[in-house]
Amino acid sequence: MADVRTPGRRLAELGARGAGWPAALAVTALAGAFRLPALGRPNTLVFDETYYVKDAWTLLNLGYEAKWPVNPDAAFEAGDVYGYSPEAGYAVHPPVGKWVIALGLRLVGADSPVGWRLGVVLAGLVTVLLVTRVARRLFASTGLGVLAGCVVALDGVAIVTSRTALLDGVMTMWLVAGFGALLIDRDRAHQRLDRLTAPPRAPSRFGPRLGVRPWRLLAGVLLGLAVGTKWSALWFLAAFGLLTVAWDASARYRAGIRRWWQGALLRDAAPAALSLVGLAAVTYVLSWSSWFASSQSYGRQWAATQGGSWVPAALRSWWHYHLQMWHFHTTLTADHPYIAHPIGWLLQIRPTSFFYVSPEPPEQYCGAERCSQAVTSLGNPFVWWLGTAALVAAVWWVVRHRDGLAAVGLAGVAAGWLPWFLYPDRPVFSFYTIAILPWLALTLAWAAARLIRWARPDDFRWRWLVTAFVVVGVLVVGSALFFWPVWTGEVITLRFWQLHQWLPSWI
Repeated sequence: MADVRTPGRRLAELGARGAGWPAALAVTALAGAFRLPALGRPNTLVFDETYYVKDAWTLLNLGYEAKWPVNPDAAFEAGDVYGYSPEAGYAVHPPVGKWVIALGLRLVGADSPVGWRLGVVLAGLVTVLLVTRVARRLFASTGLGVLAGCVVALDGVAIVTSRTALLDGVMTMWLVAGFGALLIDRDRAHQRLDRLTAPPRAPSRFGPRLGVRPWRLLAGVLLGLAVGTKWSALWFLAAFGLLTVAWDASARYRAGIRRWWQGALLRDAAPAALSLVGLAAVTYVLSWSSWFASSQSYGRQWAATQGGSWVPAALRSWWHYHLQMWHFHTTLTADHPYIAHPIGWLLQIRPTSFFYVSPEPPEQYCGAERCSQAVTSLGNPFVWWLGTAALVAAVWWVVRHRDGLAAVGLAGVAAGWLPWFLYPDRPVFSFYTIAILPWLALTLAWAAARLIRWARPDDFRWRWLVTAFVVVGVLVVGSALFFWPVWTGEVITLRFWQLHQWLPSWI
């Protein structure tokens, strides 16, 4: 297998070792500049905020999601935030993401749109910071870390999901954090393996056991929190579990262990499953603590109406609730104008419109005959179009050269994209690609490293490559500035909004 650090060495000189954190904080500040201004705009509940904000508010006040009267949004937006009833409401997602939204509600209050979105925008900023640090460690290059972080900082799907109180951006933060913990575990475990197999020690047939691995344990907790936000994180848990064992197998091979892959299966696979899957499961159950603590939670008393069993009533009721949630997600059929088949996600063929109005009177709002105010979850076109090309190249490099770095990005993209093809009748939306974006950013950084390795500073190819990098950078930044009004609900003229509709499917 390829040395995972090799392709990034050419950019190592772009920053000294001590520049890693300042560079990551600078990229995070850039992300904040695109996410924080006018966070309270629009001052109405946008898209699925109508569910998650109110659920988070009742979680904060009651410990469970409560029912609201019919059409409560107008009153809630006007400041009447206590219109809920004490009766529990049916929620179809686990509680962790809603507790993150509740953080903003606790700090600012539910009568302000900033309070609705503060927890999520903080999660979005943490995601940018983590992607920058993860890429720096993965490629051993501050420059490539900055590149990957800027991709997420300047992307429209990331910006919109950071400024809207949905669950997907929160789940993505936990996923990147869990992956980052596994990456640190990889490096620490490889160092320990090198020490245990260094001369005069002779490596055994299967290699040594590596003992307790705290960073892998932390990864299990973080990935459990991701699953506790949305169940789709389970696919990432599976992919990362395979990836961490593959890293261990590669380390044993490089250490000269004769039966390296058998050693990885015998010595590493079972502890990895216990650390990741086992601890993620425990974390997931604990994330429902408030549901267990309240006798009024939805479905909490179901077991009391059934026959006796040796299983505690609370666990039986909890399991029955999960069966209801599973049935909902696997049988959901609904019509929506912005349903997007996953086949078009990577090219952003059908972005999701979260919000659109034509403010009146137009002369007052935009000085034209018609105005537009939109929040559209459209990815930065140049990020996604170039990223798709990089993914194709990564597939070739994995098949042809067994490139371990390319496989990392592909694993994340596959976990966040391919499972949705299993549900052709379920309504799905392209903003789910926020979970793909960090690994698309890593793939773009990998592609940049490959190109730099291919070019030579004393060759004409280097000049062409530098020019191409500058042009792409200008296109990505310019596109982010151009689309920012339709990502953030700024009131613009209808004509200016139309200029943003590059494809008919974007309308």
